[in-house]
Amino acid sequence: MSESYYRALGAGRYEPTVHTQGAWREDEQHMGAPSALIAHCIERHEPRPDMLLSRISYDILGVIGLAVTSVEIVTVRPGRTIELVEAVLRTGASDRPAIRARAWRLQTSDTSAVAGGAPDPLPGHEDPDALPAWRERSDVWPGGFIAALDIRRPGPVRPGRGSVWQRTAYPLVVGEDTTDTARFLLHVDTANGMAVRQDPREWLFPNLDLTVHLHRRPRYGWVGISSEVVFGADGVGLTSAVLHDEDGAVGRAEQTLTLRGPR
Repeated sequence: MSESYYRALGAGRYEPTVHTQGAWREDEQHMGAPSALIAHCIERHEPRPDMLLSRISYDILGVIGLAVTSVEIVTVRPGRTIELVEAVLRTGASDRPAIRARAWRLQTSDTSAVAGGAPDPLPGHEDPDALPAWRERSDVWPGGFIAALDIRRPGPVRPGRGSVWQRTAYPLVVGEDTTDTARFLLHVDTANGMAVRQDPREWLFPNLDLTVHLHRRPRYGWVGISSEVVFGADGVGLTSAVLHDEDGAVGRAEQTLTLRGPR
């Protein structure tokens, strides 16, 4: 087994390991791993410790191959207090982007006097270690990425509604320091699969995108995800999630789904 999700090859190139393997196809990466890798590269691009990655949106343009992965970063809109950064991820020998992402970085300041309005803490936040492990996940989701996660459930799940706490023991990139934000984002794309509305062996419902809004910098440890999945009547769905660390809510995520089935 590998010691990380990626190995750095230099010049913005990374070798994915089995821990990035997706659930829909064995020869692709789960979106969770490359979304974290993109955030990792953005955080290392012209770093500004006084700025917070407040929103990052990913458009999935095709299969994210389980092959050498490259990430290119450019600053689209530089600024003293607000910056817009764009990333393009490619896999294998293809010149066609697999993911295109844009991230807003905002300068931080002390607004603790007016802070408030966040959702209530997720159940189990006092001690996620004490929660029961979701041992049946491999019956729902195959692949190396999900297998590499420690997943705990704080309560009952019904179709399209449920919560989990997650963490992983593996670093994102071996030998490279990774911010808590990038490590936190490794988990967010799983929101669509933690409380499924339909058995994924009978229906396909992959997401076309992922948008994450953060109102504070997350503290990595256990990552809490409270998901709501809606299937429309015209072949389109939406997964919405509230994101937590052990200190409370940190933001929200949205995923657009394309529904295909039954198989």
